Amino acid sequence: NSTYEDIASKFFEHFLYIADAMNGVGEAEIALWDETDGFYYDALHLPDSHQFPMKVRSLVGLIPLCAVSILEPETLEQLPGFKERTQWFLKNRPDLTRNIACMQKQGIGERRLLAIAYPDKLRRILEKMLDATEFFGPYGIRSVSKVHASHPYALTVDGREYRVDYEPAESSTGMFGGNSNWRGPIWFPINYLLLESLQKFYRYFGDDFKVECPTGSGQMMTLKEVSIELAQKLIQIFLADGSGRRPFYGGTEKFQTDPNWRDLILFNEYFHGDNGAGIGASHQTGWTGLIAKLIQQCAEQELSD
Repeated sequence: NSTYEDIASKFFEHFLYIADAMNGVGEAEIALWDETDGFYYDALHLPDSHQFPMKVRSLVGLIPLCAVSILEPETLEQLPGFKERTQWFLKNRPDLTRNIACMQKQGIGERRLLAIAYPDKLRRILEKMLDATEFFGPYGIRSVSKVHASHPYALTVDGREYRVDYEPAESSTGMFGGNSNWRGPIWFPINYLLLESLQKFYRYFGDDFKVECPTGSGQMMTLKEVSIELAQKLIQIFLADGSGRRPFYGGTEKFQTDPNWRDLILFNEYFHGDNGAGIGASHQTGWTGLIAKLIQQCAEQELSD
């Protein structure tokens, strides 16, 4: 809709400014990207102006994968005003496009790509995300790397120590009421967004771009295949195994074995990072209901194969 060309152009410029800020913030140019680790981290700015990265392997480093969009060639041709303004910006502000994918190179089907993680950063982030000893759990992507189970992140401020451990289930603190945890469990909305981003990258790169999945296995997959692998892990949370037990029911025997309960599927808020047990509210269809979409996608893929 050409009515929105001006808004789209403004969003495009904001994308470039934000990407540039992530790669170098302020006069000291503190980058959120760590070239040695190949990962994004938060940066802490103290009152005395001291700044340093907080090297916690968490969703913070994976979320930049979600900053991806594909532009079809026919879309650009239908929006000449947007196309002209973006080309002017790319030509006159090359300093903002040096570290990201920003439409210059055509991909499969002459598509154009907007992405913060491209392409070396994409590979290096996925190396961590698809590592079973870090984020790639048996039932989805953990919100904190399992490496922090044996190597917790510790930060001392004003003589007080703050820690981030790997906690795959309920939170060990009373923060947020104790009924939430971002330090290890599997959260459906984030998993879905990451899966969707992999599919977008695949539409641009096609079959030639492959990564090792799982990391260290020697098995190379396209990003489409990786997205299917992740979808199947999430689906496994709800499927009954050979003995009729469903991971999301965990150790609740009545739900696992009672014929009046065992086939009543609950949609928990989040899931144990190691065994898939459902945690939190059991009626979270607002986002865990996305499982229906993933089942549909996997079924369509099987039919097409």
